[in-house]
Formats: sequence, C-alpha cells, structure tokens
Amino acid sequence: MEANESTYILESAAAPATAFTISKPYQDPKDSDDEELEPRINGDSCKGNMKQTAFNYVNSIIGSGVIGIPYAIHKAGFFTGIFLLFFIALITDFSLCTLIKAGNLAGVSTYQDVMERAFGKPGFYILTFLQFIYPFIAMISYNVIIGDTMTKVFRRFFDLAANNPFGNRNTVVFICAVLIMLPLSLYRNVAKLNKISLTSIGFVSFIMAFIAYRLFTLGPEIPQTENAFTFANTGITNAIGIIAFAYMCHHNSFLLYDSMANTSQHKWNKITHISIAVSFFIVMVVGICGYLTFTSYSQGDLFENYCTSDNFAQVARLAFTVTIMLTYPFECFVVREVLENAFWGGKPPATTSHHTLITIAIVASAFILSTLTDCLGIVLELNGIIAAVPLAFIFPALCFIKLDPEPLLSNHKLTHLAVVAFGVLVAGCGTFFAIQSVYNGVSCSHGHEMFYCNSNATQPTVNQ
Repeated sequence: MEANESTYILESAAAPATAFTISKPYQDPKDSDDEELEPRINGDSCKGNMKQTAFNYVNSIIGSGVIGIPYAIHKAGFFTGIFLLFFIALITDFSLCTLIKAGNLAGVSTYQDVMERAFGKPGFYILTFLQFIYPFIAMISYNVIIGDTMTKVFRRFFDLAANNPFGNRNTVVFICAVLIMLPLSLYRNVAKLNKISLTSIGFVSFIMAFIAYRLFTLGPEIPQTENAFTFANTGITNAIGIIAFAYMCHHNSFLLYDSMANTSQHKWNKITHISIAVSFFIVMVVGICGYLTFTSYSQGDLFENYCTSDNFAQVARLAFTVTIMLTYPFECFVVREVLENAFWGGKPPATTSHHTLITIAIVASAFILSTLTDCLGIVLELNGIIAAVPLAFIFPALCFIKLDPEPLLSNHKLTHLAVVAFGVLVAGCGTFFAIQSVYNGVSCSHGHEMFYCNSNATQPTVNQ
C-alpha cells in the first residue's frame, strides 16, 4: 500500500468488519476556523471562506419551496404548522451534520459514495435515483414559478395581450433559461456563485419585507376563513413534505463542503447551524405573514394570492423570479454531478464540449417537462415526500448507523434511529396521501385572479 493510502476498518452490529482502501482521506484532522489559511484540497485557490460558503448554503436552501410555506401551514393547521417549521429545521440541521460525519467515516466525498460504502451497489443506485429526481423536479418547479410570475409582471407593466409571445409563460421561461439560468449553470465550481448568492439573499430580504408589509395593508381586506386557526388539520403529512422541500439541501451538501477552504467537521457543523438558523427565520417570516394575510385561501404559490393590479406585488414577483433564477444553478450542479458519477464514475471527460452539452441537456429537459404542469403545490408535495424526506431524514442517519463502529443501540445512535423512524413514517403516510390526492384530481389557482381582487365577486367555500 502506498504512503498516501489509508485502510479503514468499520464494524457494525449488522455486519462483520469490512476493510476498504481510499487514496485520499476526506476528513481534515484539524478543526481550524482560520479563514486565511490556504485551501488544502488539490491546491485549489478557488475555495470560499465560511461567510462565502454560508451565502451559498442559504441560497441553496431558499428556493421555490419557501413560497409554499403558507400553503403548508394551511394544510397542517396553524399551530401544528408553526411547530413543524421549527421541528423540521432542527432535524434538518442534525441530518446535515450527520451526513458529512458519515462521509468522513467512509472517507468519501459524495453522497452517492457514502451510500455505496454503507449499503453497496443497491444503496448507490437508490440514492442516485433520488438525488437526481429531487433537484431535477426542483428545477421544474423553478420554471413553473418563473412562468407564473414573469408573465403577470409583463402583462401588467407592458399591457400585453394573452396571445403576445412575451405574455406566454413558456416563451418567458425559455428566454430566462437561455439568457440567465443556463450561463450560470455552466460554471464548474460552486464557489464561483458566492456573489450571486449574496445578491439572491438581498432580493429575499426585499420579498420578506413586502410580504410582512402586505399583511398589514392587504390582510384586513381579505375575508377571514372559517377554522383558519385550528390546532391541526388533516394534511399534516402533505405539509411535512412541503416544509422538508423548503429546507432541503442535502443533495448538494458535499458540493458546499468541498467549496469551503480548510474543511473540517467542526467548521461544517458551525456553518450548518448558522445557515439553518437564517433559513428558519426567512421561512417563519414568509410562512406566518403569508398565512395571516390569506389564511385558508393560501395557494401553493403564494404570489398567486396577490392581485395583478398590485404594482408593489409585481415588483416583489420580479424580485422573487430573480432569486429563483440565481438559485437554479445549484440544482443543476447536483443533477450534473449525479449523472457524471453514475455514467462516468465521477471522472467525466475533461472537455468543455462535454460539460456544455450535458448542462444544456439538463436545462432543456427541465424546461420541456415544466410546460406539462402549472400547479406548484402538488409538485412540492410529491418531491418533498418521495425524494426530500428519504434524502434528508432517512439515508444520512442510516449511513451513520451502519458506518459507525459502535453498537446499534449505543446512546449516541438512539437519536439517529429516531430520525430514521420519523422519516419512514412520514414517507409512508405522505406517499399514500399524495397519490390519493393525485387520483382524486388536483386543483389549484393558476393565472386567475382571486375572488377578493374583484369587489363584485362572491366569497367561495374553502375546503379544509
């Protein structure tokens, strides 16, 4: 064995000792917070410090899911929904730290490889499928949001007819994809997106201010719905899926980890706590203010609740669309990495044409599929339950349980077992109810004014 190789012996209660060899141990033995040190991995000088990584971290979390939070609160019930926002944030924080810890135990640098070390090829292929599905559906949801928001903005400010190309949602999405999202997705290094992420967070701050402002200026004009503040509703599992989708960033956690200079478990835990706390604050402001404004009329896309005649809302729509476009590349990075790991063993041909073609293929596929649906709520529910819950709650804890040499029922594994049990319960129940919802027919408001935008409209009945 060469000098730069190490042998790891892993023992678990479920399997005999296993030996494997890696060429470069992934874990840094030093837990230094010195951001001025030179990056240690491959001599790469393009790594970011903790602040820069935090910008990317928060930007990768705050995507399309955040505007579905008021709808999630409606589905779960007001008080249960608020509790779930906090509870799922805690579990997400725990599982993100656990995932990198499992990677360090295995000595690997991708989520797929962690699953392969723990559960062999079956684990690798299951994770590959889900890790591809989640960000790819997220890209589709981003396109849906862009189509919803930009067409309304253009029609309002430029007085466009519905048959005008720039008033057509698919045309608008195509233009945004070609001019903005594709060029950003062509970057090879996540650290290149540091300034873009900071810009995105600035737009998010503006959107939060708008939603809070409209709570006081528009909220009193919206009729209160019956049972708007019940403790719990029947859609708790649906709400968990949406909230898990909103917090989810496990699929790109190793990309973020590798983009940080002088990586260590201690630094990762610290930056995770900060990023989740900031994301939780954003989610709480948007969720509570949005729900208190519209109560049970809250749509899967919150901006569908605001009237076209509201110019301030149109500016906020435009700001959120920009935020979505600046978050989009993170999902594309993950899809591309998953495909490269699956088909090229993590070592794709080092050519610009290969990189460009695979990126174009991913962006084009997401665009084509986004033209087939315009209902964001069910997209968030299905992606949250089927992909986000296993990726965020089940697999990180399972991998740590399998790779850590301590006995299965040791004290420090009990929390991981509880997280796995929670994830399995939510995934099972949520999948059943989501499929039932699709079978019964999905309805949502899209491109239509809500009744309260027309003073002569009759107040509709809301199904709880």
